[in-house]
Amino acid sequence: MASTPAPPQAPPKPTWDPRRPAPPLPWLRPTIRIRLTLLYGGMFLIAGILLLSIIYLLAANALNVGSNLPFKIVSGGVTSDVCKLSGSELPADELNHALNQCVNDQRQHALDNLLSRSLLALLGLAIIAFAFGYAMAGRVLSPLGRILRTARSVAGSDLSRRIELDGPDDEIKELADTFDDMLERLERAFTAQQRFVGNASHELRTPLAINRTLLEVHLSDPGAPVELQQLGKTLLATNERSEQLVEGLLLLARSDNQIVERKPVDLAEVAEQAVDQVNGEAEAKGVTIRGDRKTAVVQGNGVLLERIALNLVQNAVRYNVPEDGWVEVTTEVQHGHAVLTVSNTGPVVPAYEVDNLFEPFKRLRGADRTGSDKGVGLGLSIVRSVARAHGGHITAQPREGGGLVMRVTLPV
Repeated sequence: MASTPAPPQAPPKPTWDPRRPAPPLPWLRPTIRIRLTLLYGGMFLIAGILLLSIIYLLAANALNVGSNLPFKIVSGGVTSDVCKLSGSELPADELNHALNQCVNDQRQHALDNLLSRSLLALLGLAIIAFAFGYAMAGRVLSPLGRILRTARSVAGSDLSRRIELDGPDDEIKELADTFDDMLERLERAFTAQQRFVGNASHELRTPLAINRTLLEVHLSDPGAPVELQQLGKTLLATNERSEQLVEGLLLLARSDNQIVERKPVDLAEVAEQAVDQVNGEAEAKGVTIRGDRKTAVVQGNGVLLERIALNLVQNAVRYNVPEDGWVEVTTEVQHGHAVLTVSNTGPVVPAYEVDNLFEPFKRLRGADRTGSDKGVGLGLSIVRSVARAHGGHITAQPREGGGLVMRVTLPV
């Protein structure tokens, strides 16, 4: 009989453990809790010792003052500069009462003096304690400030920054190291995304450009049948739409990140260029473009900002009324922000449908916009992404009588 083959063995387990090795004596680790306990406990102990020493010295001084008799016997009589004793001889009872009252007054004076000096000492120690505590708290929290500054720098798309915190191996250092690891992974992910966008840009544009060239060559043949020319025009329009879709998707992918290289850009000039590009289409549709465009300089990318204005003006012209329509394009500076406003006449837009306009491939009432001849459904999505990348935002409000008021706000 043939022997049965042995079952396959399980692969060996990895010997490398990605987790951090546990310290041999975890209770000796200088954690933040232990350091704060020792710090504030030591501060309280030092303050108590100082306060006790000051009170002891004040009490000793008060007792020394109170031990001196406030009167003296002169030639069988009693005289005093503190107590109210008459120079004449007094009966024994009255004299004893006057002497006791004088001693009590002297003791009360010493206690009042001790209380006032103790309050002054307490006030001085409180001021010193608050100042010392403020300095120590700043020293303890300085690593957190370093982490915060790095996080703000990363928010500006500088993923190459690292905290690299040194010092004791406590919770803050562990947080900083974890944050550095996360930044490294994010940088790799964003680098891979940018590389993918570049490769996809080349791989998607090339076949579409080849298709367009072949279709244009066939359409230029005067001897081609009419049916073939009509089919070629349809395919050319479909190819052009695919090219617009690819360009929109690539621009949307790029604009989701923050803008690293910024230059002064005048929104008025950007809006003028967008109006010039759409003027022909507006005249063909009978739409009038108007508006006062004032200087509003922002820091950003001129190409992307021009895309904002162009998409808004194109949408305002294409989604308009059949007759006597208008589009108003204005730029101005309000409260330290540059504002680009594009309002138009058009169909009535319900308020609950406004948010759907900024979603890719969405149109009113949730229909698919890919079948429309007015665009590929990415215009407002690109506008929102570019505005966010520049630190701004876009709002849309339905206009009375139909149409929309689109307002882009960017920091100056």
